[in-house]
Amino acid sequence: MATGRTGEEMEGLEQIMDRLRAEGGCPWDREQDLGSLRPYLVEEAYEVLEEMDRVVEGGPWRPFCDELGDLLFQIVFHAQLAKERGQFRLADVAAAISEKIVRRHPHVFGDTEVRGADDVLRNWARLKAEERRRKTGSEGSALEGVPASAPALLRAERLTEKASRVGFDWPDVSGVRQKLGEELAELDRALASKDGEALVHELGDVLFTLANLARHLGTPAEDALRAANRRFTERFQAVERGLRERGIPFGQASLAEMDALWEAAKAGEAAVPRPRRLPSAAVAEVRVAVPAAAPEFWARVGPLLGFSVSVEGGAVRLAAGATALTLMPAGGSTPPELEVRLATDVAALVSPLRAAGGAVELVGDGTCVLRDPSGVVVRCRT
Repeated sequence: MATGRTGEEMEGLEQIMDRLRAEGGCPWDREQDLGSLRPYLVEEAYEVLEEMDRVVEGGPWRPFCDELGDLLFQIVFHAQLAKERGQFRLADVAAAISEKIVRRHPHVFGDTEVRGADDVLRNWARLKAEERRRKTGSEGSALEGVPASAPALLRAERLTEKASRVGFDWPDVSGVRQKLGEELAELDRALASKDGEALVHELGDVLFTLANLARHLGTPAEDALRAANRRFTERFQAVERGLRERGIPFGQASLAEMDALWEAAKAGEAAVPRPRRLPSAAVAEVRVAVPAAAPEFWARVGPLLGFSVSVEGGAVRLAAGATALTLMPAGGSTPPELEVRLATDVAALVSPLRAAGGAVELVGDGTCVLRDPSGVVVRCRT
């Protein structure tokens, strides 16, 4: 049985999924199958990657948490489809990966000794081959497990990584760089020959070698290319702004004019380089000025919205986890409007909030609007 907060939250999420798929649940969710969910799984994975990039650049972690939740919901959804067909449950998914991770880390959970990360990767490849042999009677290929549908640049890097685990690799980065020079020379010959088929072949070899070089440099090719895409987008948009400022009609700028703006954008980047890592701070408290704090009202209503409520020197402190919202009485201040995002159906809160003395209405877009005695408006959304 699941224990602790993580177990409780996972069980709660599974129950939500049960409700969505049950008779009388959500019509859209009830219509989905493995095929229809595929694009959403891919989309959520890419949104996680975008937030990962923002965090690496010093952005906040909370949006990353939200996107991981969206991806997790896709996993729960797929497990629900399997459960409905008597195949497996979400608990089986967790148990299977737990058993696999323990089995593939004998240096942590067993007596195997390793000298570093390279030994770990070699052991991993050997253990996977043993697993395939037990399941199929054959150890198969060291390249198995790299999805054919993965982005080609990512797949190239993963293929070379898997080959390296059985010793098929350049001893150092200089060998890969020399190979890249050879491939570029072959591409030049294909360009000179104007042979379309040869061009595709040689360009592919160059890209594959670049992916291998990225692996040796410890810089994932996908990450490097995403960063290059971002730089191109920012610089080109700077070019567009510059053209508008100069009154040059869209599509009528000369290449020289655009090149000059491009170089200016690059110079601006160099003058104010993007920080490698921005400082981040966890928000402990947000203070909002209100006409009056209404402590008795919030003592009744706050817990229904997931807040723990305390009164400090005439102010009402609404705490949720590590963050608190404090309503500071400021006499004649204009009542603010606040928005709260909830993990529950807001419609189910209307009756309890009214019973607690709140002025509540449910508006057309599914928002629960709550007003406290001093005029503070709280819009609650799922």
